[in-house]
Amino acid sequence: MTFRRAPYYYPWIAALLLLTAGCGSARRDEPTGPPVFLPSRPAVLGEEVFMHRCNQCHPRGEAGLGPALNNKPLPGFMIKFQVRHGFGAMPAFSEKELSDFDLNNVVAYLKTLRHSG
Repeated sequence: MTFRRAPYYYPWIAALLLLTAGCGSARRDEPTGPPVFLPSRPAVLGEEVFMHRCNQCHPRGEAGLGPALNNKPLPGFMIKFQVRHGFGAMPAFSEKELSDFDLNNVVAYLKTLRHSG
């Protein structure tokens, strides 16, 4: 009994298929769910600050340059600590850059995102 050897390019095809399987769908930029209802004034104000300060790295709370924020189960004080002190590639935001009032509103917005999904 003789075994036939597979052509040399089969492993390359398998690797290519595995790499492209994780690339996501063509709908990457389209919302996948209904619009988020913002139940409070702090959440509305927080969305404005988030879009100005955070959205470029965390688009709509999803992963981008930074990780997704809409599914982090961190309590508010931990979110505030991370924003003030930075972590990894995330820069720290001082009170001059982001007031406590604005930061509290961003936390309210993030909690709304978390509970809307």
